[in-house]
Amino acid sequence: TRVMNAKEKEIVAFHESGHAIVAETVVHGDPVHKVSIIPRGVAALGYTQQRPTEDRYLMTRAELQDRLAVLLGGRVAEELVFQDISTGAQNDLQRATDIARAMVTEYGMSDALGLVTFERARQPLFIPGAAAPRNTYSEEKAAQIDGEIDRFIHEAHQSALTILGQRRTVLDALAHLLMEKESIEGDELRQMVSADERQADHEIVNP
Repeated sequence: TRVMNAKEKEIVAFHESGHAIVAETVVHGDPVHKVSIIPRGVAALGYTQQRPTEDRYLMTRAELQDRLAVLLGGRVAEELVFQDISTGAQNDLQRATDIARAMVTEYGMSDALGLVTFERARQPLFIPGAAAPRNTYSEEKAAQIDGEIDRFIHEAHQSALTILGQRRTVLDALAHLLMEKESIEGDELRQMVSADERQADHEIVNP
């Protein structure tokens, strides 16, 4: 029953377009099934729905890095188009941070920190007077962990920025189509991306 004003609708359209285009461009992205700016649930003002092509039980570092780029695609689109950012990326940023932290502390995917995992501090439950939880590693190591999390996020941000900068034409076209239709199917998105790629190839061959 919520109704967005015109400016909010435009921001959400570009935000979801950013997610969708990055998802269709990265090597390891699941195909986009649907993109919509129709509010769904309590918090989501729009959504980009992806569907994996097969059941998966493991994910590689490269796949997780691409997933981070997809999550940051909405925020990056806002930066590019409006030179400003909204609160709409809050859930994306939380999910991206959780993935990057797991890559560093649980999956041993940081070359700088090596083949180790770092336990999270455990908080005693329902124990009056229990001591505050302590990390099992030093403050110096905690700073390294934070630095590696920041690096994964920064690299994903740069990846999304490069993709959307190169596909700015299709970003604008998709966002305006969403403002008009409110929802589009994945096949229509892929046609737009393919047409943009053909145009780019033509310009390279015929400068």
